[in-house]
Amino acid sequence: MNGNSHNGTVTAATRPSPHRLDHALAGLSPGYFALVMATGIVGIGLDAVGVVWAAALLKVIALVAYVVLAVLYIVRWFRHRAQVRHDLRDPERTFGYFTIVAGTGVLATGLLGTRFEQVSIGLVVVAAAIWIVLGYVLPWQVLMSRDGEPILARTNGTWFVWSVASQSVAVALAGILPLVPQFSHLIGILTVMTWSVGTLLYAGIAVLVTLRFVHHGVTPQQFEPPYWVAMGALAISVVAGTGIVDMPSTPMIDASRSLIGSTVVIFWCFAAWLIPMFAGAGIWRHVVHRVPLRYTPALWSMVFPLGMFAVASIRLGRVDRIPALEVAGTVFLGVAVLAWLLVAVGFGVNLVRGERPLVTQEDADVRS
Repeated sequence: MNGNSHNGTVTAATRPSPHRLDHALAGLSPGYFALVMATGIVGIGLDAVGVVWAAALLKVIALVAYVVLAVLYIVRWFRHRAQVRHDLRDPERTFGYFTIVAGTGVLATGLLGTRFEQVSIGLVVVAAAIWIVLGYVLPWQVLMSRDGEPILARTNGTWFVWSVASQSVAVALAGILPLVPQFSHLIGILTVMTWSVGTLLYAGIAVLVTLRFVHHGVTPQQFEPPYWVAMGALAISVVAGTGIVDMPSTPMIDASRSLIGSTVVIFWCFAAWLIPMFAGAGIWRHVVHRVPLRYTPALWSMVFPLGMFAVASIRLGRVDRIPALEVAGTVFLGVAVLAWLLVAVGFGVNLVRGERPLVTQEDADVRS
């Protein structure tokens, strides 16, 4: 009798209650589509080196994650609209919503060459539409809806996702061109435009983040994984740029091809230069200052840049015929796969333990 009662108590304590699930939904991270971004780009990288079965598996996971997250975000909007509005006005969180655009763009690119590649066209339209809306709404919310705290002190790595979102649209547009050749002139204009906007956004955000470091500093606790997106944004600019260089001739493409072709090499070099810096910052954060390394949704924002740098290196090495870059990209892809596996295990362990893997650590601390 006592044993049965004890077992019943354990089951009740560990079984997710509707209230607990709703609580987790309220704290859903705005940047959780980084899971789709990370999974999708690692799958694309594996496809590029010929590991087709693993690439297909990750693309399926990315597609399932995309659908599940889309449903969760929609439900969250209706059930916890006040929390969504709070996130939209929070400079430290709101730019995470651009992961929706980037995740959609990466998924669209991943489906190219499969039996579902026609779906890519629809996904690109969705990504472009959301990018336009968020590109005007989110900065307005941040700059015009003040909460009394200085914005510069709250600038962080998630801001670079705005640039990544723009470049992801450029990559996807270049990818779908063979499917809709009748729109080649329009796609050429839009691809160059989104690449250019993403590049200039990167420059502006980099200045703001640098000023934040100079004037306000950053603690080990504040130096979170999304800062890696500063490297990933450069890497995806390389992928988008090489895609433009390879596009068929149109007036806009011809006018920008040589300029973009030159800049992508510079972007790749700077991205490579940043990697040891961020790796050292990780040692400073977790080893020197002993900040616990535990699963948070932000870790997917670190996996994505690793995968994107690998894909950028492989793509640039093939387009510019630089075998060393292609080899480096293949080796780095192994690092990205390992990182994806470790973060996925952390997600799975938290899910089994019922530790709210969909919630940011900041929300978990506040709501505890």
